Amino acid sequence: MIKSKLIEKIGYGFGDMSSSMFWKIFSYYLPIFYSDVFGLSLGATATLMLVTRIWDAILDPMMGILADRTQTKWGKYRPYLLWFAAPFAVCGVFLFTTPHLGETGKLIWAYVTYILMMTVYTGINVPYGSMLGVLTNDSDEKTVFSSFRMFFAYAGSFIALFAWEPLCDLFKAHGCAETGAWQGAMIVIAVFCFLLFLLCFRITKEHIKVEATSLGSDVSSLLRNSPWWLLTAAALCSNLFNTVRGATVAYYFKYYIGENVHINLGIASFLFFAGLFLAVGEVCNMAGVVMAVPISRRIGKRSTFAVSCIGMAILSCLFFYLPCTNVGFITMLLLQILISICTGIISPLIWSMYADVADFAAVKDHTSSTGLIFSSGSMAQKFGGAIAGSAVLWLFAAFGLVPNALHQTDSAILGMKLTMSYIPAAVAILMVVIMVAYPLTKSKMKQINAKLKSIRKIED
Repeated sequence: MIKSKLIEKIGYGFGDMSSSMFWKIFSYYLPIFYSDVFGLSLGATATLMLVTRIWDAILDPMMGILADRTQTKWGKYRPYLLWFAAPFAVCGVFLFTTPHLGETGKLIWAYVTYILMMTVYTGINVPYGSMLGVLTNDSDEKTVFSSFRMFFAYAGSFIALFAWEPLCDLFKAHGCAETGAWQGAMIVIAVFCFLLFLLCFRITKEHIKVEATSLGSDVSSLLRNSPWWLLTAAALCSNLFNTVRGATVAYYFKYYIGENVHINLGIASFLFFAGLFLAVGEVCNMAGVVMAVPISRRIGKRSTFAVSCIGMAILSCLFFYLPCTNVGFITMLLLQILISICTGIISPLIWSMYADVADFAAVKDHTSSTGLIFSSGSMAQKFGGAIAGSAVLWLFAAFGLVPNALHQTDSAILGMKLTMSYIPAAVAILMVVIMVAYPLTKSKMKQINAKLKSIRKIED
């Protein structure tokens, strides 16, 4: 059994710290960038988000298959961190660049740069996620690695989300137009992400040697793998839940709560804005990640996942009834804290459970499809993000929201309140149902791990 060094776990965390900084900005700020800064309509933005994310999701399994069959002196998956770090950063800057073109030219630019960004994102993120299957051979240790991954991911998200609006304001204060300010902010984030991926490559090492099997047997095993189907559905719903709420926040604060709103705590007051709301969520996600390991070790991953989703559903429903008052704002922040702790608990479990699914397939069908299985998790998240991000914008359009309008109708306000409350609550309930059917319990994984010890090679 491999007990990895602390530095390797930290190094592995740096990878998703980088990915998550980009992902959260794409999910939470790119829609409003396209509609309010870049100049696309809500409908065009929604279609763009859907088409590009679907392309990205379809690409994931192909990337997983390629990574499974890669052989280098650095391993199967790790070299992609080195090869794609620079393109990852450059494409992020292009995504937030506004060219001086007409409406059609801008739309073409948006499609090309977004598809390019998502292609590169897949090229680095799928191999990165697949590394979890070859870093250790112990199921509980995989949860620890996954927890480090998600802890650093949320730390990166916190930095990116909390700094985004101040960075934009800083560039505006130095004479940049709004479009230039958004691009400047992205350049700062992109340089940081580039360095994090290089550190991840330098610090980590693949310890498990897995020989590639035939593509036909890998795909056949995957399609017969019932835990994979269930976990993939849960992963899709998890990102659906997070993206519906996250993509709504910027609109919710701009058009419902308003700008320059303060929370008064009696002895002090502070500005209540979208970046703060999202950043507090990321910190509490980190707290949830820390809780995931001890709780799942005690009651199992499946039970921990289900209980967290029940909490997410109840708390989300309560959000609908909060008024725009000082007490309402304080309660909003409190609910955001509690919901984020719950989502933080389930986030490392998803990736750890995908490693379990890969081990299940290795024992059951004698396949080596770690990259293919992990890419399906990434694919599910991207489908969830594509559906959620586009659905939110189409819903806003249907409810009558008008970008940059000074006042929004009651119908538009209702649409935003629903996407912050009852809609994500329904998704959380669906995840509970899925977990009830998920078969890989704690005792089942002990049996699988015992069988794997005799068939896999381990490197120091």
